[in-house]
Amino acid sequence: MSFWNDPLKVAADWLEGVFMGWGMNSVLSHVLVAFLGVLLLITVLMVLDIFLVWIERKVVARFQDRLGPNRVGPFGLIQPFADIIKLIIKEDTTPGDADKVVYNLAPILSMMSVLILWAVVPLAPVILGTDLNVGVLYLIAAGAIGTLSIIMAGWASNNKFALIGGFRQVAVMVSFEIPMLTMLMIPTIFSGSMNMNAIIQSQNVWFFIISPLGALIFLIAAIAELGRAPFDLAEGESELVSGFNIEYSGMKFGMFYAGELLHAFTFGGFWAILFFGGYRFFGLEQVSPFLAVLIMILKAMVGYWVIMWVKYTMMRIRIDQMLSFNWKFLTPLAFVLLLVTALMNALLAGAPTWLYVLGMFLANVVTGWIALELARSATRQEREKLEGAKPVVEAHH
Repeated sequence: MSFWNDPLKVAADWLEGVFMGWGMNSVLSHVLVAFLGVLLLITVLMVLDIFLVWIERKVVARFQDRLGPNRVGPFGLIQPFADIIKLIIKEDTTPGDADKVVYNLAPILSMMSVLILWAVVPLAPVILGTDLNVGVLYLIAAGAIGTLSIIMAGWASNNKFALIGGFRQVAVMVSFEIPMLTMLMIPTIFSGSMNMNAIIQSQNVWFFIISPLGALIFLIAAIAELGRAPFDLAEGESELVSGFNIEYSGMKFGMFYAGELLHAFTFGGFWAILFFGGYRFFGLEQVSPFLAVLIMILKAMVGYWVIMWVKYTMMRIRIDQMLSFNWKFLTPLAFVLLLVTALMNALLAGAPTWLYVLGMFLANVVTGWIALELARSATRQEREKLEGAKPVVEAHH
């Protein structure tokens, strides 16, 4: 077997042989190789996270007609490292009346919740951590730990503004996880599996083309789950003085910030996996696993760019507007779309590919159009109710 065809397998077998040659038994050597593999993945992700800081600053600078980092290092590339040094040497404070165990555990859980998501991300056909049959459910379960860390930070800080930020995130979590989980069922229906690799392999036609409305709802719910604008109610600077993380300083604050950036990139990757074919791109993934990894990273970066685009374009909305949007529009639409998708999938079973794709696409368009018309009608009625009946102006002759 060539290293270029299956690099992880070849490297793992070689390392296990080396450790067994040192007198280790097969079980211990296998565990040690797995540990080194996890350590390598975490190292790569943390280095990537450092450069995500630079990328986000450059992108938002373009949006706002600024230069962005351009002094420390070529093109400002060393600026993130200067920020890390600044965070490390800053004073590490803990409020006197805080629950110290929960307070210090929260930023660790925030970062961990993002890192463990990569256990089920297929970077290439032969480069993946764990090939879970329930990878879709794992995504929801692991992602919820990040929200739990925000609740822990807000409650343990013994600060009313931090607590309000934590409560707001509870509202977001309970609300937007429902349409997200519902939309995760759509790729499951198309592929017949909850396995991430199986979902990618079944996308001879991108699921985005088959269900564009499903991809859009998933993206909106993911942005809300991330706590990014326009749904960043947990850290509203204008009314919460930074929100749940107000009492954190130094690297504890840095872990929350780094976790948010990596989480956004990770959700860009899952968006690519579920709706844009993951590492597949016109058969190029068969050339080399390393090329497949590059394709996957580029698609994830495109999803991350879209999330940034939304964040730096739209204003923050009020908590009542956010919850009304979810419970009165997004969640019902997600349920209806899931039912329509399941019905159309049963009706078009055995149909030619072009007919299946066209039928699913038109079903999405019709469902979205009806939802917008109903929302427009409800909005008009609500506006008339608030404004009252317009006075009749009589003409005088």
